[in-house]
Amino acid sequence: MLRSFLLLAAFFGFTGVALGAFAAHGLKARLSSEYLAIFQTGVTYQLIHTLALLAVALLATQLPGRLVGWAGGLFSLGIVLFSGSLYLLTLTGVGKLGIITPLGGAAFLAGWLCLGLTAWRLS
Repeated sequence: MLRSFLLLAAFFGFTGVALGAFAAHGLKARLSSEYLAIFQTGVTYQLIHTLALLAVALLATQLPGRLVGWAGGLFSLGIVLFSGSLYLLTLTGVGKLGIITPLGGAAFLAGWLCLGLTAWRLS
């Protein structure tokens, strides 16, 4: 689990920084300010949850139970669904992709809940 989550965190961190730079330098002249802000929201949430995934990777070696692993999986799913849908929405202009975004948000929330429950169960 440690290796998988570290690899995912490295991938999501790398792509988050790359996409942020792409937005700032490559998309600024091509997207409306509204779509650029939506894209940046995707980048922000991706990077925040990349750090959470990194923490999960480190905690998974120290904490008992499966909830920490679930948290990491849900954070990863949230990045793909939430941030991914925002990237696709802004780059394609297909508004229906916004339907996917709340599913990613729910995955983020469930991941934080799993992490909180793990902490709650500590003695």
